[in-house]
Amino acid sequence: MTRWLLLFIFLAGCAQKGGFRVAATPVPHAEMLKFIQPDLKKQGIDLVIVTTDDYNVPNRALSDGDVAANFFQHIPFLEEQIKEFGYKIEEVAKVEIEPMGLYSKKYTNLTNIPQGATIAIPNDPSNEARALLLLAHHQLIGLNTQSFSATVENISYNPHRYKFIEVTAATLPRSLPDVDAAIINTNYALQAHLNPIKDALILEDKDSAYANVIVVRDGDESLPQIKALVEAMTSEKMREFILKKYKGAVFPAF
Repeated sequence: MTRWLLLFIFLAGCAQKGGFRVAATPVPHAEMLKFIQPDLKKQGIDLVIVTTDDYNVPNRALSDGDVAANFFQHIPFLEEQIKEFGYKIEEVAKVEIEPMGLYSKKYTNLTNIPQGATIAIPNDPSNEARALLLLAHHQLIGLNTQSFSATVENISYNPHRYKFIEVTAATLPRSLPDVDAAIINTNYALQAHLNPIKDALILEDKDSAYANVIVVRDGDESLPQIKALVEAMTSEKMREFILKKYKGAVFPAF
């Protein structure tokens, strides 16, 4: 299915006007939004959750006015999208961190991954850099930069002679049988029934700079619905929900 067809389907869903529409990827973002739906309903806010698996869709929908907010991305990805597309959108709240991890269907231990192994990584700029920085943090490769825009061209030390292939983030779980290992965003890992705590060979820690955020159009941060959304998504009730439901695979950033 092409990106443009996915965009058409997504926007068709947005076309059902009415309600306070927020775009999100299904897991865990839409799950978290669904959890606070009743609380917003009590305030007279009809939260409509519009889901998509395509990282490129929600910011466009927000910029075009098809949704009032989105919740799916971390700050480096947001900054990259603003730079590339000129979106007039901004972050209003840090909510949670989904630690990126290295997974394999062939090996159960990092030391078993062979020399010359093929590792799949996300192909969007911010998540490619994130994947490489994770490997560098564990001293599996060396980089000549610590930039959030690092690419495979910045690999300066590759003692295991890993080969890297760049894959659309959403399809990384499906690529696992065809590669030795893959670095996967936690939202897609959870959708594929991978447990980051049990299944990841390496995993980001709580110091990750990649907090997932609520994003709105510039100037909308003071709207009552936005304020109510932010308050609900950064409440003690939400903190408890995250810790109980995801058991460390996702953790609060507030």
